[in-house]
Amino acid sequence: MAEVVSVFEYDGSVKGSSVRGETAKAIFGKEGGRAVQDDPQKREIVNRRHFSFRLNLFFFITFFLFSVLIVRLAILQFVEGPTLREEENRISSTEVLIPPIRGNIYDSSGERIAYSTSTQSLYYTIEPGSKVADSEAMAKRLLKVFEELGDPKQALTLDKIIKNMDLKYKQNIVSVPRRIKSGLTNDEIAYFLENRDQYKGIDILEESIRHYDQNTIAVQLVGYLKKFKGVSNNIDYYRDKDKRDVMPDARLRYLQQEDVGFDGLERLYQEELRGKNGLKTYPINSAGRIVGLPEITKPEKGNNLYLTINRNVQLKTEKAITDQLHYLQTTYTKDRQPNAKIGFAVAMEVNTGKVIAMASMPDYDPNIWEGGSIGTEDYEKIGNMLPNGTISTVNGPYKTDKELNKHPSSILPPGSTLKPLSVLIGLNEKLFSTTDRWYDSGAFYYGKEGVHRRRIGNARGHSYGSLDPALAIAKSSNPWMAKMIGNALYERDRNKGVELWDSYMKQFGLGVLTGSGLPNESKGVIDYFHEMEVASSQSALIFASFGQQAKYTTLQLAQYTAMLANHGKRMKPQFVNEIRDAEGNVVKKFEPEVLNTIDIPEAYWKEIETGMAQVNVESFKDAPYKVLRKTGTSEQTVAGGVKKDNAVFIAYAPAEKPVVAVAVIVPEGGFGGIGAAPIARKIFDAYDEEIGLHGTPKKSANTGNAAKE
Repeated sequence: MAEVVSVFEYDGSVKGSSVRGETAKAIFGKEGGRAVQDDPQKREIVNRRHFSFRLNLFFFITFFLFSVLIVRLAILQFVEGPTLREEENRISSTEVLIPPIRGNIYDSSGERIAYSTSTQSLYYTIEPGSKVADSEAMAKRLLKVFEELGDPKQALTLDKIIKNMDLKYKQNIVSVPRRIKSGLTNDEIAYFLENRDQYKGIDILEESIRHYDQNTIAVQLVGYLKKFKGVSNNIDYYRDKDKRDVMPDARLRYLQQEDVGFDGLERLYQEELRGKNGLKTYPINSAGRIVGLPEITKPEKGNNLYLTINRNVQLKTEKAITDQLHYLQTTYTKDRQPNAKIGFAVAMEVNTGKVIAMASMPDYDPNIWEGGSIGTEDYEKIGNMLPNGTISTVNGPYKTDKELNKHPSSILPPGSTLKPLSVLIGLNEKLFSTTDRWYDSGAFYYGKEGVHRRRIGNARGHSYGSLDPALAIAKSSNPWMAKMIGNALYERDRNKGVELWDSYMKQFGLGVLTGSGLPNESKGVIDYFHEMEVASSQSALIFASFGQQAKYTTLQLAQYTAMLANHGKRMKPQFVNEIRDAEGNVVKKFEPEVLNTIDIPEAYWKEIETGMAQVNVESFKDAPYKVLRKTGTSEQTVAGGVKKDNAVFIAYAPAEKPVVAVAVIVPEGGFGGIGAAPIARKIFDAYDEEIGLHGTPKKSANTGNAAKE
């Protein structure tokens, strides 16, 4: 075969490629590249080659696209799938929150004080532009339905239905639904659901209703509930807790019409008591209409509180105050105090801090808050009874500020009940010893002769002669305290003496929060710094030494008294023994907590105990247990320069091994031994009967003796 090497173009010229012999001819023919174009068979071969290339390219692109699609599907399935499913569920379903059932509150013996029930309630929303006559006509129709289909035990009158409608907006603004009736029967529910179009503004809601013991046990301590909608913008704790972005967990999100703790333990333990929402998840179509049965997650009931409050001791404390106020107002003896209209008492265990009784009287029926709000008329009746007067300011039943200013409130100067602490300070600061004496001639004078000369005297002008520290407490000598403590501290420390005094007060829980955690607790009112600025540090210290120049709460005095009893340990007030879940399992137990201690020689504690044991109190002369006590008559100047005498009393028992401390305040109650001490005696008796001052309840011992007989 001939071999030809040539270079060619399609015009037949040979230029640089090499083709061998007959092969070139077979391909190009006589005329080179042009021959291929003229040969159909060769042209078919070239076309097939081009087609094969295009087909391979098509399959490659198709394979690539399918690979991208598969990878994308994998990402959708495994990476974005959960998020998309959640979005799909959100779009294709809607959630309706079911209010949680609030946990119960029990006393220390397990008796129920507050409890909740789940119920269906009928609510009414006033339609814009509706007439009062139309609403009243609907009320008559509702009454007929209630009478025919409702529970006779929950019957409502027409007046009550109209009052619940709140047509004059006394309780709520126009847009807030009004609860007409709770505890609907199944027949009532079925009727209203079937005839909803005939009752404009009517809606049925599932809710939790709070009930309180009809005996009104520790009302102000337990507290009450209000609607979330009414408090969410006023109390920071509740702010935005109904918002999805703040509370993403729907079961924890608050509902507008939900009842929430507004005061007392209901507020302090809101999260523990609340529980979790239930959920009704409805399937819906693209138009947003429900297309199937709901998936229901039941509400989770809140935890239960078991209080330190003893039901019987509490009730006897409340009755003791009420009876004493009635006696002081109505007696025809020299004890008469017609303005003694409010009274307060706290009983606190010395070594645990457990509050066994806390009474602010008069009180009220908290079931009035069952709807989460009350009308103006009801509020005016109980307004002065709502706050807890043992920790905050409470006034008597006076309507105007002018009248209020004429009377002391629940926060008072401790008066002579502070004298045991004054003596402790004097002893601890080495101002005198336990054997030092000073002659009380009935008065102590200080200041420059003339206009600045001031006299400190005793009640009723008494003079007590030569007194040591213990006798100064027993006789309640104002001149002794002024001379030996107040003036002595001033002469030694001048202005720094007031700061030192303040330091002692705070270590004993006076002028600071008690640590109770209760909402709206007051620190009391400190006046001795102001007195130092406007008068002198000498004046401030002298008046402070016998219980003036500061005002304290009943709980502060009880904590201070317990500290006297346990020799220097300030115990945190405890109101809850333990928290249990709905099944009865203990979630949390509370142990005694010491807030601070003060180290004072034992001999000094013994000295004040010797003095307190000798305080003359008629109410305790026949007590079957030994009580260490101190009376107080705190003098307070009110509007118009009028001076009022307030009855104050502190005590702890039994003296040999103190168990419980008691503090009582009766504004405008006169002398402490007359106005307040009888209340304390009944509290100690109640504690001894129910719990036992010596470890065994007296009622148990009496029952045992009766059985033997």
